[in-house]
Amino acid sequence: MPRLTVEAPAKLNLTLDVLGRRSDGYHELRMVMQSVALADRITLETGTGGGVRVRTNLSFLPTNEKNLAAAAALQFLEDCGLDCGGLSISVEKHIPVCAGTGGGSSDAAAVLRGLNRLLGAGYSGEALARLGERVGSDVPYCVLGGTALAEGRGEVLTPLPALPRCHAVLCKPAFSISTPELFARVDGVKLRHRPDTEGMVVALEGGDLGGAARRMYNIFEDVLPPRQAEEISGIKNVLVQHGALGANMSGTGPTVFGLFERAEDAAQAWEELRGTYRDTFLTETL
Repeated sequence: MPRLTVEAPAKLNLTLDVLGRRSDGYHELRMVMQSVALADRITLETGTGGGVRVRTNLSFLPTNEKNLAAAAALQFLEDCGLDCGGLSISVEKHIPVCAGTGGGSSDAAAVLRGLNRLLGAGYSGEALARLGERVGSDVPYCVLGGTALAEGRGEVLTPLPALPRCHAVLCKPAFSISTPELFARVDGVKLRHRPDTEGMVVALEGGDLGGAARRMYNIFEDVLPPRQAEEISGIKNVLVQHGALGANMSGTGPTVFGLFERAEDAAQAWEELRGTYRDTFLTETL
C-alpha cells in the first residue's frame, strides 16, 4: 500500500496585530509568521479500505473529522475527486497542543501536501493553500511555510525575505488561554501599542536578525489576565537574561519563544526553563 511520511513544522508569530472585527464575525489580522524545525510527523497510507481513519500518540485527541488532519484529507479527496481506496493517517505529535504554535493547522497542511504527492493530484502550493482555507485560518500559511506576512483571517499571504537562521527556545506554561476570551478583551480596550510590522519587514529585507527580534510584538500579551501575564513575562525574562535577541508569545498563547544567535545561549535557556516547564523545546528557524 502506498505510504508517505511528511513533516508538519510549528509556526511562530513574530508579530501579531488585530486591526478590528469584521462584518462576518472574524477579526482582521496582520501577522508576520515564521516556521521552525520543531515538527509533528504525519504518515499517510492509502488503499487501507473504508474511509479516512486517524490515529495519534496522544489519546485525548479526536480521531474523526474534528481532527484537522482528517478534515483536510476529506476536503482534499472531495475537491480532487480521486478514490484512494481508504486512507490511514498517523499523527506523531511533538508540537504542544493548544499552544499558539499551529500544531493542528500544520498537521492539516502536511496532509494536503502529502496527499498531493501520494496521489499525483498536481495541485500547486497556492492551490493547496486555497484549499486549506476551508479547513482553518492558519492552514494556508502552514501549507507554504517560511517567513510571510499574513493578513485577513490569516489566509492572505505575502512571502517575505527569510528570517536569518537562528536558534529558538519554545516554552509552554501549564495553563490554557481561551482564544475567544482574548479576542473579546481586545475588542473591549483601546490598545496603546501595536507591532512595528513595517519595521519588521525592513529588518527582514536587510537580513537584520537583531532588528527583527527587537520588533517582535504580540498585542494579545497586553490583554492577558494578570496571573497569566506575570508568568509569560517571567519566561520572557529568563530567555532575555540568557541572551535572547527578543522574546514573544506566539498566537493566542500560551507558548513563549526566544530567538538566539548563539547555540550555547539557547541551550542554557532551554536547560533552565525545562526544569520548571515540561513543554520546553530547543529548535531552530527554517
